[in-house]
Amino acid sequence: MGLGEASARGTSMEGDCLSCIKYLMFVFNFLIFLGGSFLLGVGVWVVVDPTGFREIVAANPLLFTGVYIILAMGGMLFLLGFLGCCGAIRENKCLLLFFFMLILIIFLAELAAAILAFIFREHLTREYFTKELKRHYQGYNNTDVFTSTWNAIMNTFDCCGVNSPEDFEESLFRALNPGEVVPEACCRRNSHLGEVGFSNREECLSGSMLYRNNKGCYSAVVDYFEMYIYVAGALAIVVLTIELFAMVFAMCLFRGIQ
Repeated sequence: MGLGEASARGTSMEGDCLSCIKYLMFVFNFLIFLGGSFLLGVGVWVVVDPTGFREIVAANPLLFTGVYIILAMGGMLFLLGFLGCCGAIRENKCLLLFFFMLILIIFLAELAAAILAFIFREHLTREYFTKELKRHYQGYNNTDVFTSTWNAIMNTFDCCGVNSPEDFEESLFRALNPGEVVPEACCRRNSHLGEVGFSNREECLSGSMLYRNNKGCYSAVVDYFEMYIYVAGALAIVVLTIELFAMVFAMCLFRGIQ
């Protein structure tokens, strides 16, 4: 009787533990599913929005790229959450295995991205960006992705060049526009009655410090995103930890299902 009771108690505890893992995994994946649905909804709305917001996004390469990143992330999280929920609640070994493999692929991809970011970190230096700006920035060619991206950055952050407006000396921009010291995107703007216009475009293009933005974009962007960089780093650690736990839970549930 003692052995039978101990065996039954052990089986009962094992069943309770399995049930706990099952419902924890369901709740966790349901939150992922909701997050993915929200991102997917926002991305689709921006792409198909008929009110003109789509044109604004399409005109800005940074926003345009960001929208498709949001769509990809939303779709991935949607699928991940759905598979996790179905696998957990139905105790389906096939779905749990597929969920585990998908999480593992994402985890390895994130790890590879972190390693590549570390290896190519020298490509994120001021010197690298300055060299690229001098070589490729054209000023007014909106069909050139590099040029239009830099124009978007300088307009968004009210900055000029990588370090300062002097970055345009001996550059492709100066060769193409010998009469201008800095591009139009460097000129200061002021808004009047809801309309945005240049303070003094002609003086700015001729190099006047009073009418151009004198702060470099490297400092402006780093200052703006400093808080977000720390938050993103913390979130990345949290996400990787959650993914590890998700893989462990999935395997425990997979092995526990008879």
